[in-house]
Amino acid sequence: MVSGIEKRAQYIVAAIHEFSRYAGLTPQQGYRYLALHGAVEFLDEHYEAEHLLSFEDVTQDLARVAAMAGGAIR
Repeated sequence: MVSGIEKRAQYIVAAIHEFSRYAGLTPQQGYRYLALHGAVEFLDEHYEAEHLLSFEDVTQDLARVAAMAGGAIR
């Protein structure tokens, strides 16, 4: 059985992969970009709401959060 923490981690990894695909980055590059601009922390902090959204909406949220912290990907 998968624990809540494991589900959360799997979701965050999946969201990073979706963002990376959207941005044309490798998953490693996408993670570094999102982590540098606070979007991974945002996703973890707001998991309860974000995991109810489509990956398209989550990708846009991550892009917005990163842009507000100086990221260039929109």
